[in-house]
Amino acid sequence: MQGLMQDFPLTITHLFNRAEKLFPNKEILTSLPTGKERTTYGAWAERTRRLGGVLDDLGISADGRVATFSWNTQKHLELYFAAPCAGRVLHTLNLRLFPEQVTYIVNHAEDEVIFVDKTVAGLLWPLLGTFETVRHIVVIDDGGPFDTSDPGPGKQVHDYEELLAAASPVDWPAITDENQAASMCYTSGTTGNPKGVVYSHRSTVLHTMSAMFADGVGIRETDRILPVVPMFHANAWGLAHAAVAAGSDLVMPGPDLSPPALADLIVEEKVTLAAGVPTIWMGVLPALEGRDTSSLRLIPCGGSAVPKVLSEGFRRQIGLPIFQAWGMTETSPVATVGSIKSVYADLPEDELADIRAMQGLPLLGVELRVVSQETGEEVPWDGEARGELQAAGPWIARTYYNDDRSAESFTDDGWLRTGDVATVNPEGYIRLVDRTKDVVKSGGEWISSVELENEIMAHPAVAEAAVIGVTHPKWQERPLACVVVKPGEELTKEALLEFLDGRVAKWWLPDDVVFIDEVPKTSVGKFSKKDLRDRFKDYELPTT
Repeated sequence: MQGLMQDFPLTITHLFNRAEKLFPNKEILTSLPTGKERTTYGAWAERTRRLGGVLDDLGISADGRVATFSWNTQKHLELYFAAPCAGRVLHTLNLRLFPEQVTYIVNHAEDEVIFVDKTVAGLLWPLLGTFETVRHIVVIDDGGPFDTSDPGPGKQVHDYEELLAAASPVDWPAITDENQAASMCYTSGTTGNPKGVVYSHRSTVLHTMSAMFADGVGIRETDRILPVVPMFHANAWGLAHAAVAAGSDLVMPGPDLSPPALADLIVEEKVTLAAGVPTIWMGVLPALEGRDTSSLRLIPCGGSAVPKVLSEGFRRQIGLPIFQAWGMTETSPVATVGSIKSVYADLPEDELADIRAMQGLPLLGVELRVVSQETGEEVPWDGEARGELQAAGPWIARTYYNDDRSAESFTDDGWLRTGDVATVNPEGYIRLVDRTKDVVKSGGEWISSVELENEIMAHPAVAEAAVIGVTHPKWQERPLACVVVKPGEELTKEALLEFLDGRVAKWWLPDDVVFIDEVPKTSVGKFSKKDLRDRFKDYELPTT
């Protein structure tokens, strides 16, 4: 016997229609170099429908990839909905990737058009000649000074507002297959080229619902949400979709993510929920001192583990600790949240702080398991046994887009191998303790130790090099380069850093270089970074 419910597809169009019909007077504010711009969901919806007409006018194919190179703004939100509602696929490009990675991603996804903010056009323009499938560049004038008049051969450049003015609003086509692709985002490229994750309409709607759970983030109509976490990576943690679905006011920070600017927005716009990575809140906390933050009800934080001292600093200063969440590009991204079970309600604050320092409980809909890398069996829930964290669920990726590396990241029974080592306590709280791959996580962004080692060993005086992450008071981790110099050669830290400048992104440059006699090896001849981490676990990086 089967149920007798309607076969109603879960689509992003439903989220859009809900905001357009039920919340036309709610506000979207964008902070730009030219000042604050305010609009309503009603006006935003009309512009978004016109943008659907723009995609038709540009001749974007039925499932064409529509790329964005933009900050968190109202106009980026228009693109967030116009592309999938019009049947196309939104593709957000990470502004912080290395240029070669941007080229790889654009070509691999086969983007047909890129919408770019003028404030970051200078990063994109030198790469235009390397894009093989892009035919159109649409410039969003957000006050940037860069001259975008010459796009190079084979590309047409357009002004965003001029295209909108010439287009007619469209009715969205009926999307009958909820598993149709809605958007795509590439990983940070920690090992080799970034990998493409493709989200469906169904996965996006279900993830949006999870953001509205009371024991999740609890997005509601009365919220005024400040998404500091970027829309160009990890879907702004789902806040852009959830705010529209709930009818929450949105406060978009634009390109200025400095602590004073964010603190001003929180106070002046009476923000109720502000989300960002730990390094953001480290800067914002002192900027909020002595100011009225009574509007805040929740400060979600992720991207890397939240230092206990940071969470407690917020609790002491404004009466509200950091609310930790965890996820990754492949999990849409939110998979766990740090909600506090009633069993912990009577704990003293210092013990509660330890619970809040964990990555928390899986959201309803997400299945997590911690598997021993030695036995392949699930580890006991004792808070001590460690293993690889694996995930499954309706908004968890099952493979990467057109990538033969997929088999490395998914188990035979279909679970995502997160690459994190974790423990789980008797109440089901996940705590990340290490990583299966030796990446360095700095300020919520990944640095590939392998790629950095390869560049270091390209120096003619270097025999061997291993890079490990060392604890940093602001960035959580920074890279420490452990270098073996060839016999008869001489090398200084300054000379090596000068050699690396231009070969890797500046924020990848090691904070320090130590010269060692040899890199310890495992029984099969691989570099033993565990031994190096043990050796340098108390290493103090130089301060600047």
